[in-house]
Amino acid sequence: MSSPALSAPRQQTGVLVEEVVRSFGDRVVLDHLDLTIGGEELVVLLGPSGCGKSTLLRLLAGLDKPDGGRIEVPAKRAIVFQADRLLPWQRVLRNVTLGLRGPDAEEKARTALREVNLGGREKAWPKQLSGGEAQRVALARALVAEPELILLDEPFASLDAITRVRMHGLVRDLRRKHHASMLLVTHDVDEAIALADRIVVMSNGRIGNAHRVELSAADREASIAREELRAALLADLGVASGHAHH
Repeated sequence: MSSPALSAPRQQTGVLVEEVVRSFGDRVVLDHLDLTIGGEELVVLLGPSGCGKSTLLRLLAGLDKPDGGRIEVPAKRAIVFQADRLLPWQRVLRNVTLGLRGPDAEEKARTALREVNLGGREKAWPKQLSGGEAQRVALARALVAEPELILLDEPFASLDAITRVRMHGLVRDLRRKHHASMLLVTHDVDEAIALADRIVVMSNGRIGNAHRVELSAADREASIAREELRAALLADLGVASGHAHH
């Protein structure tokens, strides 16, 4: 039997969100929100805490249902949370193979761990890992099922600055290798500039301004264009650029 899933062409749109509404009690969190993410695009969703970013992410992950509107996402998707959510009673390898079926599950998990530079740590317990290592295990667990959409909910927020920069480099590498669509939720402007193909700013339950980021890796680190983009994003967020450093 041939598997139709293998022959199906990759959709050009990884995600389609149309007129999506989500309320909690009488508080409307998402108000007829529209968003598309291309087949291999990395979109960063930027906005202040409590603006509905994580609510949207949960809808895309299938962890919650909208009150109205339409959502189309690939069937194969994975989510990485701010907390690593590793099972403390399982070793690293077991944490990565969680939910995987088939005889090659362990080999896939070992490959995923090598991709996040944790080859050799398969037998470690979660409590023996640093915060950055634990998040890399969470990333390996997301990658191992070869999802077409990877959702990242502020996954680096609790890491120190140097570890975070390393994680950004890792995400860029993984993305080139895996060709998945990605949506990263953050309130960190510098993180958004470091990673995004496109940055969308959330305000009042909708997508406000969007900025396509066409900067080289070097220009993302330091350039006039980077500073102009940063100033524009801070203006979108209603923050004066003078005091927006973390």
